[in-house]
Amino acid sequence: MSTPPPRILAESNRVEAFSDGVLAIAITLLVLDLHTAGHPGHVGGDLLAQWPTYLAYVASFIYIGVVWVNHHALFNRIASVDTGLLWCNLALLLAASVLPFPTAELAFAMGQGTHGDKVSALVLYAVISSAMAATWLIMFSYLHRHPRLLRDDVTAAFFRTERLRAVAGIIAPAVPVLIGLASPPLALVTMVAMPVFYAITAEGLRGPRAAAPPADPQAAYQPASRRSRGIFRR
Repeated sequence: MSTPPPRILAESNRVEAFSDGVLAIAITLLVLDLHTAGHPGHVGGDLLAQWPTYLAYVASFIYIGVVWVNHHALFNRIASVDTGLLWCNLALLLAASVLPFPTAELAFAMGQGTHGDKVSALVLYAVISSAMAATWLIMFSYLHRHPRLLRDDVTAAFFRTERLRAVAGIIAPAVPVLIGLASPPLALVTMVAMPVFYAITAEGLRGPRAAAPPADPQAAYQPASRRSRGIFRR
């Protein structure tokens, strides 16, 4: 019996479009934690009292924004997709879409909770952050093992190096938790700063020149739609 031909997706851009929609909804949901002042005559004080909510919002907005930038950079290196990569991508979106929940818990705990509440909220946020980094590690490892999915000018070795970024992301969230044992507000500030590393290294630890030159000199001039065509293998 002959092997059935692979089914062709419209383009791998379809995966990016779906991912963009999920991330856009997640980043929009964050704003629901911002509330107006609740006591007449104390608007200024009420707004200032919500500073933990503002900081938690900024931290998560930057976090999801950095995920979106890194996701875009990742799929610029992918030529086709298969079932395994789709599941890896869904795992990443699962972790990203749940981020508004720990953000809300963190904002509440920092504003009205006890010291124990604040530490617990920091731990919850750290667990979700580490889980998201773990999905990146799975994604990078999968692409390293399946170089056929990559563009011709991208080597599997690139994703072997990228796994170091993911491992750092799994470990790093423990830092604000440890800081939070002594100073929860300082831990919240630390969480805002942490995504900066991933914003700077969105093109990879070695930068945009990490990819190997295309074997065919004309490959670099192929239309984007041709380079990004996705294949969904059964």
